[in-house]
Amino acid sequence: MKLSDNTISVLKNYSTINQNLMINMGSTLSTMSAMKNIVAKATVEETFEKDVAIYDLNEFLGCLTQDTMDLNFQDHSMIMIDSEGDPLEYFYSDPSVVTTVSKAIELPKCEVNFTLPTEQLSKAIRRANGIGAPDMKLKNGHLTFTDKKNDTANSYSMKVFEDTSGADYEFWFKVENLKLMSGTYEVSVSSKKISHFKNTNADLEYFIALEPESYYG
Repeated sequence: MKLSDNTISVLKNYSTINQNLMINMGSTLSTMSAMKNIVAKATVEETFEKDVAIYDLNEFLGCLTQDTMDLNFQDHSMIMIDSEGDPLEYFYSDPSVVTTVSKAIELPKCEVNFTLPTEQLSKAIRRANGIGAPDMKLKNGHLTFTDKKNDTANSYSMKVFEDTSGADYEFWFKVENLKLMSGTYEVSVSSKKISHFKNTNADLEYFIALEPESYYG
């Protein structure tokens, strides 16, 4: 099996969420942050025939990107064959030391829903990083990036949708939790303090927890 460029991109994104990964049989790749406040799920074109635990995902990716590797999954290790026909044996981790997504997330009712185009997403993250803003607030159809613990912190705000609901809400996120691949997302946010980001061009989604001070109504 050779992994597609898209699947490798998904794995690289996952490595920013968690350093390890449990690959389950089938075509769905899921990961969860160590703090359990980010869950990502993607359907890829490959079908994995066995469960594989990877302890150091960046190390694994380093092996893959050195050459075009043909992967052969054995009982206890993976044999990677490079373009010269030379093998690299990569041993699986003990699944007990790898963070796994144990069950599917049931998304509750979401009071706020909008589309976040890729251009706005990229600009927002770039601006947030530029001013060193650790927090993002969603209120009245606007995203504001700031430091909620500092009243004189620099801030950046952008309108993302026309909010005519009249609802009173503030939804807070940590910018460091917005570990999204590039793309346009359908965003749903619940008063139960969870959000859902669904990529419109790929079978890729993220569930991101809100901060405790978030409220609705």
